[in-house]
Parts: sequence; C-alpha cells; structure tokens
Amino acid sequence: MSIEQLAETAQAMVAPGKGIIAIDESTATIAKRFAGVGIENTEENRRAYRELLLTTPKLNEHISGAILYDETIRQSTKDGVPFAKYMADHGMIPGIKVDKGAHPLAGCPGELVTEGLDGLRERLQEYYKLGARFAKWRAVINIGESIPSGTCIESNAHALARYAALCQECGLVPMVEPEVIMDGDHDIETCYEVTEATLRSLFDALYQQNVLLEGTILKASMVISGKGCDEQADVEEVAESTVMCLKSTVPAILPGVVFLSGGQTDEQSTEHLNAMNQLGNLPWPLSFSYGRAMQQAALKLWAKDMKGNYAAAQKTVYERAKDNGLAALGKWNG
Repeated sequence: MSIEQLAETAQAMVAPGKGIIAIDESTATIAKRFAGVGIENTEENRRAYRELLLTTPKLNEHISGAILYDETIRQSTKDGVPFAKYMADHGMIPGIKVDKGAHPLAGCPGELVTEGLDGLRERLQEYYKLGARFAKWRAVINIGESIPSGTCIESNAHALARYAALCQECGLVPMVEPEVIMDGDHDIETCYEVTEATLRSLFDALYQQNVLLEGTILKASMVISGKGCDEQADVEEVAESTVMCLKSTVPAILPGVVFLSGGQTDEQSTEHLNAMNQLGNLPWPLSFSYGRAMQQAALKLWAKDMKGNYAAAQKTVYERAKDNGLAALGKWNG
C-alpha cells in the first residue's frame, strides 16, 4: 500500500459522523462478558455474537470500521461470507488487534508493558491477506503512588512505534492506543499530566521510527478523574482538558483521534465526545472507537433470548452507533 493509500484509509476511518466499533476482546475477556449475562463461552456463540454486531442493518451509516480479534477475522457469517469480506462489501474497513497483551514490566512494580513484537511482521502480512487494512496495539499506563515511571512510558511508546512502523511496511494503518487507566483515586489534573507525558513520548518515538503520521490513527483515553476520586470532573472540564492536552501534544497532520470509553458509562462516553466536538476549532476529527460502550446494552438484550431478541439487539447497536456518530459531529442532543 502506498503512502497515499495509507492516508486515504486513515481518513476513511474518521470520516465525518463515523467511528470504529471495537469487537477485539480476547477469548478470556469475552468469557467474562458472557458469564456476566449467562451465555456459554463457545466458539459458535462468539461467532454468532460478532455476526449480530457486524450485520446490524445500516451500521455503515455511522461505523467506518471494526477492530476484530484473531479468531473473528478467520470466521464467517452463517451464510459462509468471511467477516472481513462482509465488512468490505458493506463499506466498512476491517481492522485487527495484534498485540499479545500487557505484562508486568521488569523492575517496575505495578507497571505493565505490552508484548507481541516477535513475529509481528509475518502476522501482519497474514492479516493483510485475510482482509485487514488497519491494526491496533494497546499500551496500559497505570496511575498510582510514584507511577507511571519514565521507564514505563518510554518502553510502551517505543513498542507502539515499532509496531506502527511494521504495520505501515505491511500496508496497514496503525492505530496506536496508549491507554491511561481510569482506576485509582487521582484527580483530573494528575490524569492530564500523565496523559501529556505519555503522548509526548509516543509522538517522539513515532518520529524516531520514521512512522508516517498521515497514515496513523491515535486511539486516546480522555483526560478524566480517577474512578475513586472524591471530586469527579464535570463534562465541560473533561472536554476542555482533553482537547487542551491533545492540542499541546498531537501534530495537526494526524488524520484523526478516536477515543476509547475506558470504563465510562455509555452515556458518559457519548456526552464527553459531543462536548469536545462542540468546542470547535479542532485540527483533527475527534471520533470514537468504543467497545463496551457500543455493545453492553445489546449483549444484555441478546442474552435474554438469542433468537427472539436478535433484531432488538441489533437495533440497540444501531442506536448507539447513531448517538456516537452524532457526538462525533457535536450534534448529539441526549
């Protein structure tokens, strides 16, 4: 894929009023989600659930693409159409999660580094053949007493940049996700400082690894109070702090920023995104790449009656996509 094609794909991912649905939960993670609603964690149930999400009628009106898991990109609809082909045929871009998860960072108690660089080039080449046109790698930055350390931030930024360079070599748009975790009792000012340091380190590493920013998407966490903080920042403060942090760290040439929901409620994630876009005068589109915030309500509904509630669950997915698509334009009315 040429530089122009990478840039074109990246721009299509953040087309006006559209965002990404994240359905890349590992088998272990989706087992927890299924257990929470009483669904047996079998391969067929996982396939059927992903099909419910991806074949939602008119989904492509508000969804530009989906991040898939290794198992999912190899699966097909009940009619035998590979998911990646179904997506491409319906105007959505297939993506793939390629990291191997966050593991303890040696010498840094309480901190994590994401692994998965070994053999990544060959895996990316295979995913491209399977239909993927973008990939995702998630780093985890915890906030706590004396953390994150510079070592943790730099280690994760370096891994994200190496991954991104390999993606572009293989024709895939890299989605880089340095998630600053909401868990903890820290205030919004602390989250701002950590997010700013993380993003500065990330873009420095991307530059060092010769990554083309015009063919890269940032998946960012919002600048927000820790879940255990006594004083929770309101919607306006979250929006203003997040946009200010991005403006001070993210180059304007980047095609767009998509946010993770990161443990926020469905409504909070939509409300915050909408408030950011209402601030106006932004150098890049701000959109969404939500997982739980897109799926939670539909999963609960489907679990009650897999056949009887199928259409109702899909309607819920569409409504969440529509709400977030409007929020990406700053036009959501609640």
